[in-house]
Amino acid sequence: MFAGIIGDTARDFGVNWEHFFAQVLSFSIVAFLLHRFAYKPILRVLEERRERIAEGLANAERVKAELARTEAARQEVLVKAGAQADKLIEEARAAAARVQEAETQRAIAAAEQILAKAREATALDHARMLAELRAEVGRLVVDTTAKVAGKVLTLEDQQRLAEETNRQLAA
Repeated sequence: MFAGIIGDTARDFGVNWEHFFAQVLSFSIVAFLLHRFAYKPILRVLEERRERIAEGLANAERVKAELARTEAARQEVLVKAGAQADKLIEEARAAAARVQEAETQRAIAAAEQILAKAREATALDHARMLAELRAEVGRLVVDTTAKVAGKVLTLEDQQRLAEETNRQLAA
């Protein structure tokens, strides 16, 4: 009964069993050839592509890890360089302070030498001026005494008056 319904329906739709089997055979041959020569190579290419993508991701992870290690090493180098720079700066400051102290001491010593020389020069000038003053006062006393006395003083009188004047000036 079921076979009859199928046969009637196939006749109503104009099914030609010979052509149908030929088409099924042609379709099977084309499907086999496509499966054999197209589908399998495409699947192989897709599998290779998937493997390359997996390798690329693994490489990317390795590169990312290497980059992280490199960044950590770079940070470590920067920290060390900063510490060394700070140390050099401190050493330079200390050296500058030592140089400044040495220069200050040298300037103080030079100033003291200048002051000592100035005091010495002043003392010499003072002594010279006192000697000149004594000589001038002695000469004036002799001249004045000669004018007051109205006589010409001898060399001996002039020396005696000069000595007395010097003693009085010294006291």
